[in-house]
Amino acid sequence: MAGLATSFGSGAMTNSINEIPNTKVMFVIGSNATEAHPVIGTKMKQALAKGAKLIVVDPRRIDLAERSDVWLRLRPGTDIALINGIMNIIIANGWEDRAFIEARTEGYEKVKETVQKYTPEVVSQVTGVPVEQLVEAAKLYATAETAQIFYTLGITEHTCGTDNVMSLANLAMLTGNIGKESSGVNPMRGQNNVQGACDMGALPDVYPGYQKVANPEVQAKFEAAWGVPLDPNPGFMIPDMFEAAVSKDLRALYVLGEDPVITDADANHVRKGLKALDFLVVQEIFLSETAKLADVVLPGASYAEKTGTFSNTERRVQMVNQAIKPIGNAKTDGEIICELATRMGYPFEYQSSEEVMQEIAKLTPIFAGITHQRLGTQGLQWPVPHAEHPGTKFLHEGKFNRGLGQFVAIDNQLPAELPDEKYPFLLSTGRKLSHYNVFTQHSPSLENYSPEELAEINPTDAKRLKLKEGEVVQVSSRRGELKTKIIITERVPVGMVFMTLHYFDSPTNVLTNGAFDKVTKTYEYKVCGVQISKLS
Repeated sequence: MAGLATSFGSGAMTNSINEIPNTKVMFVIGSNATEAHPVIGTKMKQALAKGAKLIVVDPRRIDLAERSDVWLRLRPGTDIALINGIMNIIIANGWEDRAFIEARTEGYEKVKETVQKYTPEVVSQVTGVPVEQLVEAAKLYATAETAQIFYTLGITEHTCGTDNVMSLANLAMLTGNIGKESSGVNPMRGQNNVQGACDMGALPDVYPGYQKVANPEVQAKFEAAWGVPLDPNPGFMIPDMFEAAVSKDLRALYVLGEDPVITDADANHVRKGLKALDFLVVQEIFLSETAKLADVVLPGASYAEKTGTFSNTERRVQMVNQAIKPIGNAKTDGEIICELATRMGYPFEYQSSEEVMQEIAKLTPIFAGITHQRLGTQGLQWPVPHAEHPGTKFLHEGKFNRGLGQFVAIDNQLPAELPDEKYPFLLSTGRKLSHYNVFTQHSPSLENYSPEELAEINPTDAKRLKLKEGEVVQVSSRRGELKTKIIITERVPVGMVFMTLHYFDSPTNVLTNGAFDKVTKTYEYKVCGVQISKLS
């Protein structure tokens, strides 16, 4: 979000899911779409069936790599060098869109100067990708009639994640592949309604609709609407919270629908922070690992037990209608929040989620034309600036949200922690199709189908360590250790081990590095050093 907001003025997926089958070239980087985003992965397969070309950038031989026209198997953490190298090739061959650059962007000359030193030979040496593959990918993407970039956590979960994103924005602007149908830059959100939560201000520096808390006009608007003075200073980001808890600068935490003990990096440090709090409240539908540490657990309601909206990865606001009443002592999230606020002396007197949406529309320009009645069965894609507006299929047509698109010159950066003599393997984490985060461990059928972690290890490494398929090993890092079964496969390169975050018995994030992106504080889940030890 931060990277695209800097480059384009809006930090969201620029295009729509149903545009994918009609694109001519797909550039997929740091995204295992067929497993982590299977609906979009299916749309990509439809595009391939219609003759689209596919470029995949991934150190693992994922399903899309098997289907690709060009697979760039880069070394983890070298994305900026690779993107700069592709831009170098495009400029050297005159494949850039000069008219688009001159009419709709600024800062291009600095980027041009920066990428001059990223020659194909230099980039090949840094990334491990052969020169001829770099040239082929550059030509495919730059000369396509329409081309879309897709990325997810393989790009953002680095200490330079925001810079990775701005590099991709540079590439799109260089070739004019932005601001039109089936051409754009498309981050796919990691969980359902992550987009909606961000849209509604679940970030420390904005109100709903990405209106900055530090903006005096915005502050005055919300103070008038809510009748209270508001703090213009941004709050803590997630890593800051745990540090502040340990130092006692943060005394209480209210966690809704999140399990940071399992999902946040350097999980032992997260536990330390949570235990240091004076008071921890967790609102959940399961007794999660985080909820087990709480002083109070508030039983929330699932999607089937409440009425409201979800916003998906393509900015589409969609209705969810209550199918059953909340079970047992559970209440809907909205009821819990309203009741808490009322007991704390500020009555929340909303009679329905529809009434909440009316307030959202009143205070949030990109939602101004959205009502429950209008959402119907298909929903609406924001921005929807007024009641007659049909929604926005793709962003930045004719003009970027910030006016001119901003090129940003960026150099390659090393990850915070690389393998060394003591921890010689590079651990990268991700997801697999059979599970969804940690929640699906509560599903007996999915547990039977995929019951345990299977860390992926290359055959060469397995032979050197005398490991057998299915053997249990110990994986350790500077932060913690765990035991896991292994699967021996050439999906991962020599020297790399891949694990998912789905299993309570093998909590991968006790291993991962708590280093984070300098702008967003997103953890570097994709690269850290580990050791693999034979147990018998």
